[in-house]
Amino acid sequence: MAKFELKLPKMGESVAEATITNWLKNVGDKIEMDEAVLEIATDKVDSEVPSEVSGVLVEQLFGKDDVVKVGQTIAIIETEGGSSSAENSSVTSSAVEMPIAVAEVTKTIEVAKETVAPVDFSGSDKFFSPLVKNIANQEGVSVAELESISGSGKDGRVTKDDILNFVKNRTNQPVVAQTVTPVVKPVVQNVQPTATSAVPVSVNGGDEIIEMDRMRKLISGYMVASVQTSAHVQSFIEVDVTNIVKWRDKVKGAFEKREGEKLTFTPIFMEAVAKALKDFPGMNISVDGDYIIKKKNINLGMAAALPNGNLIVPVIKNADQLNLVGMAKAVNDLGNRAKAGKLKPDDTQGGTYTVTNVGTFGSVFGTPIINQPQVGILALGAIRKVPAVIETPEGDFIGIRQKMFLSHSYDHRVVDGALGGSFVKRVADYLEAFDVNREY
Repeated sequence: MAKFELKLPKMGESVAEATITNWLKNVGDKIEMDEAVLEIATDKVDSEVPSEVSGVLVEQLFGKDDVVKVGQTIAIIETEGGSSSAENSSVTSSAVEMPIAVAEVTKTIEVAKETVAPVDFSGSDKFFSPLVKNIANQEGVSVAELESISGSGKDGRVTKDDILNFVKNRTNQPVVAQTVTPVVKPVVQNVQPTATSAVPVSVNGGDEIIEMDRMRKLISGYMVASVQTSAHVQSFIEVDVTNIVKWRDKVKGAFEKREGEKLTFTPIFMEAVAKALKDFPGMNISVDGDYIIKKKNINLGMAAALPNGNLIVPVIKNADQLNLVGMAKAVNDLGNRAKAGKLKPDDTQGGTYTVTNVGTFGSVFGTPIINQPQVGILALGAIRKVPAVIETPEGDFIGIRQKMFLSHSYDHRVVDGALGGSFVKRVADYLEAFDVNREY
């Protein structure tokens, strides 16, 4: 028999950790190769971790709601034959590479961790998430210390960053930590004013109380943080898309027959946005403190509503390099996998600009919130038949046209009205100049 270490796989360039949300297999269960063992969640998307081998699950090294780093071993699977990767790595590290003194200190730390009693939160009236409680137990943070932290979350709740900053800056470090780390001069922490508590909500017997799910809590935090970070400004422009509507009606049947894909308006609009971003690279940036980062690639995020009412933003990588067929395939693929819950963590990473289609739900225009750390987001309004003045050499007359509004939200810290307005005007120009005789 051999033992195989199941590690948390790499899930994207900027994904460093994930939270275990559910174990699909219990200790003693038989597992087939490529069968899902557990479910995890990053800050963007949920996913499954499959087994690379067939065998029996003999050990779970982490529990539900634990945070695991990429590359960490999360489970041990016993397989038939071969040498044990877990045993080999253990022998190598302890008998060959690890000095005796370091090994002794490590052993002391592990024993101390095992003997630390879990913190009892039952006496506290404040709400702490499972993740925060887990970190408190691991770092030896008492309930009294936890209650003293000024939370930056909704209603003053303590977030992961709040407790990690507290642990980093507190002066009374646990004895175990001092045996393996140098003494650090205490850091003077800027005292932030306590957040004003929310107005109490009156609840009667007929009201139903529903706790937000994990994704809704994340979305809530992102939206509040974005409004607090960026100085949101909006520009609106009305666009005549009559030519686009006529062209799509004419070719959508042949397009689907030839390409096996439905042709919606979204890839047409995405194509125009990608062209405009090439014309105005000042919109394809992000902000890091006092620095502006100009992005090399144009990666378009497309906000997608999920069946459960939540929102996710998969990303079309290098959108400016795709023709209309490629764009349609990318839009449909990401949209379908988002609805089916099959997006991978990397599918939501690396966006440089976001487009959201509020017209899907009948909205004429909207004021979308910027997807940090980007500096702009474009909302596509509903396409409507409206009376319009049509200019001709013979004079002006009233006709029926297909029109829509583009709503551009941008970060006024780094994008002024001239750039923000010029960019959305360029998108409108590309859409109004659409060639009705073009091929796909």
